[in-house]
Order: sequence, then C-alpha cells, then structure tokens
Amino acid sequence: MYNLPYHKEENEQLIKEFMEQYPFAFLTGCDSKNKPIATQVPIFIEEIEGKKVLRGHIMRNSDHHKAFLHNENVLAVFTGKHTYVSATWYSNPNTASTWNYMSVHIKGIIKFLDDSELEDVLRLTSLHFEDQNHQSETVFDNLPQQFKQKVMGAIVGFEIEIKKMDTVFKLSQEKDEESYQNIIKKLKEQDEDGRVIAAEMEKRAKDIFPENE
Repeated sequence: MYNLPYHKEENEQLIKEFMEQYPFAFLTGCDSKNKPIATQVPIFIEEIEGKKVLRGHIMRNSDHHKAFLHNENVLAVFTGKHTYVSATWYSNPNTASTWNYMSVHIKGIIKFLDDSELEDVLRLTSLHFEDQNHQSETVFDNLPQQFKQKVMGAIVGFEIEIKKMDTVFKLSQEKDEESYQNIIKKLKEQDEDGRVIAAEMEKRAKDIFPENE
C-alpha cells in the first residue's frame, strides 16, 4: 500500500471503529503451490488477554482453509467507501485526478480454533449483524441445537495474531484549503460513497487547517 505519512491514520480508536463499521474484509494468502488465494468474510478485531487479534470463520476444507493450513501468513484488508476526485475541483486543475478512500491492511499469523471458540465467534458475528438484539431468532444462542451442530461441522473459526497494521485514509489531506473545501462541496453532490467521504473530510478539516480555528 502507499506509504505517505499525510495519508496515515494514527488514532487507534478511529481505526477500530472503521474496522467495526466495515468488517467484511478480504482475507488473502498463498496455497501449497504458492498461488494466491482470497476470500471475503466478516472479521472482527478483539482484545484477548491484553492482545489485539482478528477473529472470524471460513468454510472448512475449502481452498482457502487448506491454503492457510499450509501457510499461516495472512493479509486481511478492510476497505470502506471510496470515490473519484476530479482535478477540475482543485484550485490548480493542471494536476492529476485521483481517488479518495480508506483502507486498513493487517498482516498476521492465522491459527484455527476449537468448537467452543468457534461458538464465541459465531455469537459475536450474529449479534453484530443483528444490532446486538439478543432476542433475534438468528442470533447463535437462539438457533436450534441440531442446526448449530450441522453448521459448525461445515465451518472453522480462526484467530489472527496481528504482526503489522498499515492504514491509508487518503482524503485529500495534502491539498490547499480552497481545493479541500471545494472537493467536499462537489462530493456532497455525488452518490452515497461521495457523501460519506465528504463527511470524513469535514471531520478532519480543523486538524488539517488549524489556523482557521
């Protein structure tokens, strides 16, 4: 990923909130023939015994399960809304157009979990997507026992020890204030992705241009 200091997000709480908002991440690795494999699954960041880890589940005996058994090194990529930014919105349009986006890349070591730990993962996942509604029929604890046993036989839980975390929150931080504010204005006129990026830029404006406070 791009390694430009002004596009980095250093606030750990904001990074955590971003990952929780966009948990459907790419999980990538290499198989026994060194061919790349990737799958998209919900992945959640947790703190266990004072250490931050990623947890989720995948299909058992699939190509990605077999690949991770062979090679425990993985890359998880969390990505959110993104949008095109036209150079015509800059104070000096004789510059390249670009793309604004937010992304978190985590490199780590994967291990597979036992059934009780898998239950914890499924409980966490179902509650997250059911908005913490413990009464929902689809929350793991409320499913029929026979069905739970069948489902758990087909999947495997995993935990990733985080070795390195990189971020790119590319939100036009390097632009002059006139360009920055005009980009926000133009993005507010776009689709949902554009409006979300505009809102993220607005949150950061006072830190990027503190002299106006």
